[in-house]
Amino acid sequence: MNNDSINFPWLLKMAWRDSRKNRSRLLLFISSIVLGIAALVAIYSLGDNLRQNIDSQAATLIGADLALMGNKAVSGKVKTMVDSMGTARSEERSFASMVYFQKNGGNRLAQVKALQGDFPYYGKFETIPVTAEQTFRSKREALVDQTLMLQYQAQVGDSIKIGEVTFAIAGILEKAPGSTGLTSTVAPTIYIPMRYLAQTGLMQKGSRVAYRYYIKFPQKTDVEKLAKTLEPRFEAADLDYKTVQAQKEDTGRSFRDLTRFLALVGFVALLLGCIGVASAIHIYIKEKLNSIAILRCLGVKATQAFLIYLIQIVGIGILGSVLGAILGTSIQQFLPIVIKDFLPFELITEISWLAIGQGLAIGILISILFALPPLVSIRKVSPLNVLRVSLDSQKLDKDPLTWILYGLIILFIFGFSFLQMRTWIEALIFTGSILGSFLVLYATATALTWLVRRFFPVSWSYLWRQGLANLYRPNNQTSILIVSIGLGTSLICTLFFVQTILLTRVNLSTSGNQPNIVLFDIQASQKEGVLAIAKAQHVPVNQSVPIVNMRLEAVNGKNASDFEGDTTAEQSRRIFGREYRVTFRDSITSTEKITKGKWQGIYNKSSDLIPISLEQGFADRSRIELGDTMVFNVQGTMMSTVVSSLRDVNWGEVQTNFLVVFPKGVLEEAPQFHVMLTHVPDPVTSARFQQAIVRQYPNISIIDLQLVLRVLDEIFNKIGFVIRFMAGFSILTGLIVLIASVLISKYQRLQESILLRTLGASRKQIFAITSLEYFFLGSLAALTGILLSLVGSFLLAKFSFEAEFKPEILPIVAVFLFVSGMTVFIGLINSRGILSRPPLEVLRQDV
Repeated sequence: MNNDSINFPWLLKMAWRDSRKNRSRLLLFISSIVLGIAALVAIYSLGDNLRQNIDSQAATLIGADLALMGNKAVSGKVKTMVDSMGTARSEERSFASMVYFQKNGGNRLAQVKALQGDFPYYGKFETIPVTAEQTFRSKREALVDQTLMLQYQAQVGDSIKIGEVTFAIAGILEKAPGSTGLTSTVAPTIYIPMRYLAQTGLMQKGSRVAYRYYIKFPQKTDVEKLAKTLEPRFEAADLDYKTVQAQKEDTGRSFRDLTRFLALVGFVALLLGCIGVASAIHIYIKEKLNSIAILRCLGVKATQAFLIYLIQIVGIGILGSVLGAILGTSIQQFLPIVIKDFLPFELITEISWLAIGQGLAIGILISILFALPPLVSIRKVSPLNVLRVSLDSQKLDKDPLTWILYGLIILFIFGFSFLQMRTWIEALIFTGSILGSFLVLYATATALTWLVRRFFPVSWSYLWRQGLANLYRPNNQTSILIVSIGLGTSLICTLFFVQTILLTRVNLSTSGNQPNIVLFDIQASQKEGVLAIAKAQHVPVNQSVPIVNMRLEAVNGKNASDFEGDTTAEQSRRIFGREYRVTFRDSITSTEKITKGKWQGIYNKSSDLIPISLEQGFADRSRIELGDTMVFNVQGTMMSTVVSSLRDVNWGEVQTNFLVVFPKGVLEEAPQFHVMLTHVPDPVTSARFQQAIVRQYPNISIIDLQLVLRVLDEIFNKIGFVIRFMAGFSILTGLIVLIASVLISKYQRLQESILLRTLGASRKQIFAITSLEYFFLGSLAALTGILLSLVGSFLLAKFSFEAEFKPEILPIVAVFLFVSGMTVFIGLINSRGILSRPPLEVLRQDV
């Protein structure tokens, strides 16, 4: 060997020979990052497949080349323009309405869509039977969302009443263009033919209807260019529009954000594994000090000794990354099942070589980065180390280069997060959060173990004391295991606590005598009849609120056309394109608080301007201040107003809250409808009351807040499943780090076991000591994660959700026992050889 140059063939041969007795341990090191690489490859593959599917299926997401949306029917020149566009046109009118299943008396608020034309032009309604997609258009039939069909155990051919018209159920609607499983849960859809809409009696004054026009163009038409040209005319008619390209960009942006978020969660699992690798390699190198010292005595340079072990790490890094890429490619076949409720199309998966390449590059680079800090200390190993007998007494000198490597690791984390988030501020926050989380976890774990050691229970029996003391054995990985397993536990517990906080908040809003049923679209002529039904059913009416629809014509003397070319006032221009639902009263409610100005509840007719109150957030967004004038169009009558006060509104309470409130003495004679809030004591009374209302007044819509609570619970479960799936990678990574730790220190544990048996300990006692050690390890990890999740959830509840945080004890105990039990189980499975080895076999070996 030439000592004056780096002889790579010789270094490769030495790395191979040195690894012969340690290959299983080296593979264990890298197994810690396999799951992290697998998660990233799976997520990157999912992202590539989503992009490809969105590109190929974008037209089916809106079902046409161009979709126009507005809150009123087109007329005059606008209607002429719409009718002249494209080669085929369809119209859809959608609104919320109660539907009544006549077979079993079930009723629920649903999204009713009246359709005219051959929409969709791309894709189709997926129905059972298949022919129902066409047959319902020409008959008095309806397509009913499968969520409703399952909930009310309805079958094809049953009757469903919508308003005054009874429809036969033509088929079960499984999927419509642009719909997802999540939207079906929140607002299940029913399609009916447009020609029966007027007969339902649901298109009354005050009804909130969305109008959509779907247009198909000849194949070579540049729809995007045409839409840009017509955009001023669309805006003048208060029409929004969406093209296939715009839908593609919107959908792609949404799922790009999802995959970036999931990639960051997977990256956390990878970082956990890498910390485990660094810790394990630190122990591995300490055990190799004698071998390195002997090589140094034989003339091997420090750099060459360093390269021998670096080659080993690079080799297993490549192997681990390949295994992770293979596993990730397999996992991505199942990811569409995990996120199916969020997809508006059928996802077709293919192998993404780009994702595999990214996973391999990240895996190799990060395994080297995290392995280098303990490896660089090899350069400081002196030949004199061979004369030292006690391995434990040998110390690795700190190398200044280590701090540079730590800086590179932080830079790598920042670079990775920047590629996901695309903004350096967010990347910096994420990097800081990751480092802060690990430091907090490590500090918490260290503090817990210090407390146990400081207040060591000397009065316990020997077996318990020995099991607890094993946490401080030389070369232990107690802190890193507590960090890795604790982080996964913390993620899952925090998710559960947040879900509980939100559901409890809704529960509290509907508890006691708080309203839990909301009735809206009550016409003035129906008000007394509804009150009579409520009285007969012994249902108290908490509130009855009049509502008047109006449009904004001018602010401070300027109308929408004056803001047209003013880009600095974009937000102000947009406030003219909506319809306002306004009420009038002489006092504020319990959910409101005056922040600026003075409340004026009675209109003084001698005043030229009507004093109104605006919600604070709406005023800020619209750049409206106290004293500004606003002109409203109330069914053709212009009303000049002045902003006299601003209100802070608690939108979380079950109350009728409004952006704009008029005083009494102005709108009493205006066309209006009513909203009523009631409280029903039990589900039976609720069902009976709702059925009575729907039968007599089918145009009235009812929101059952208990149903809303169930829907929220279902949504949280669906979202939570995705997050738990990704958090599972962190948990599994922690368990793999645990397995690696057990096997790495297996020989040391074997020595201790033999010494104890030589001193008279029985196998049963050694088994108990080992079990207790892993129980303490698992319980400390679980306790660390649970404590952090409790603190985090409390802060979220107090400062973000502004809700009370009362964690349930039973789930916390269940998580604690599960994590502790899994740790004990895995530890014992991987330590089973300790009890079976005879004492003489170990005592004869050269330690």
